[in-house]
Amino acid sequence: MILPGRIPAPPLPPEAALASGRWVKWIAGASNQDLAAIEDLAGIYALAGAHCLDLAADAAAVAAARRGVAWAVVHGAARPWLMVSLSDGEDPHFRKAWFDPSRCPPSCPRPCERVCPALAIGEQAAGAPGVLAERCYGCGRCLPACPLGLIEERSRVLEPEAVAPLLAELRPEAVELHTRPGRQRAFEQRLDQLLASGLSLRRVAVSAGAEVSTAELWQRFAALRARGLRPLWQLDGRPMSGDVGDGTARAAVALLARRRQRMPPGPLQLAGGTNARSLPLLEATPALARACAGVAFGGVARRLLQPLLLQGQNRGGTLRHDSELQPRALELARSLLRPWLERT
Repeated sequence: MILPGRIPAPPLPPEAALASGRWVKWIAGASNQDLAAIEDLAGIYALAGAHCLDLAADAAAVAAARRGVAWAVVHGAARPWLMVSLSDGEDPHFRKAWFDPSRCPPSCPRPCERVCPALAIGEQAAGAPGVLAERCYGCGRCLPACPLGLIEERSRVLEPEAVAPLLAELRPEAVELHTRPGRQRAFEQRLDQLLASGLSLRRVAVSAGAEVSTAELWQRFAALRARGLRPLWQLDGRPMSGDVGDGTARAAVALLARRRQRMPPGPLQLAGGTNARSLPLLEATPALARACAGVAFGGVARRLLQPLLLQGQNRGGTLRHDSELQPRALELARSLLRPWLERT
C-alpha cells in the first residue's frame, strides 16, 4: 500500500548519507521507555527516511522500535540502522526525575507539569509515584521549576558486566557513547565491552558537548582506532533542547564552527538543540555546511507528532494504524527530515 503524501526519492544507504551530508538520525532518548510512543515514532520516522534510530539500551525499547520499523518496511521504507546509547559514567541523558507527590502542597500551581515535554507529570501520572518513569527522558526542566525543590534526579548507568551480554541480545548496528571530561579510561573500558559482545558495529557514535576538549576527543579517537572501530562524532550543542525554541539551533552550529578544523577523522553530525532552523543556519556558512555529515533530531521530532500521538492513544489505537492521523504524522515527519535528505 502506498501511503498518501509526497513520496520522496529512495533514501541513500546510511554510509552514503554520511558521506554526502544527508544523514538523518531520530533520537528516541537514552532513557526513554515509552514503548507505545517509541513504536509509533520509530515507524513514522523510518518511513519518512531516517537512516538511524537511536534508542535506550533496553530490550523492550529496542523491540518496540523493531516493530515500528517492520511496519515501515512493509510500507516501502529502507531499513534504518538501530543504534543504542551508552555512557562512560553518569550523564544527564541517563537520568529520570522523581518526587513524592504526597509532599506537594494542594495549592501548588504545578509548574513542573507545565514544563515537562514528555507529559510524564500530571493527570497522565495519576496514581503513579509523581513521575511516569517510562515517559521521562531526563531533560531536567522540572528540577528548577519546582518551587519547593522536591524533585530529584536519579541516574541510571549500565554496570560493566551487563554491557556485552545486553548488546549481544539487542544486536544493534551501531552504538552511541556519551562521554564527559576526564573519562578516557572509562571510555576505553566501554569500548572493550563493545568488542566483547562479538558484534560487528557499523559505527560508534561519540556524543560530546563543548566541555569535552578537542585534545580529549583525539584520545578517544586513538582508542577507537586501536580497536578497529569507526567513529561518528556527535557535536552535542545544547543537549535535549530541540523542542525549546528556534534559538537552540545555534548551539550545535556554533560548536561545529569552533571545532571542525581540529576534530579527529570521521563524520561530524549536529545534535543538541537541533530543529527546523538548524539547516538554514548551517548553510549560511558554506564551509560549515560542507563539513557537516548530517543531523540528529530528538525533542523536536517528538514534539512535532505529540498531539497526534495523544489523539491516537485517546482513540484506543496506534498512530500508525489510524487512517486519519497516520498520513498527517508522516507528512509532518517528512517536512522535518526532507530538507536534510534532499541537500545539494
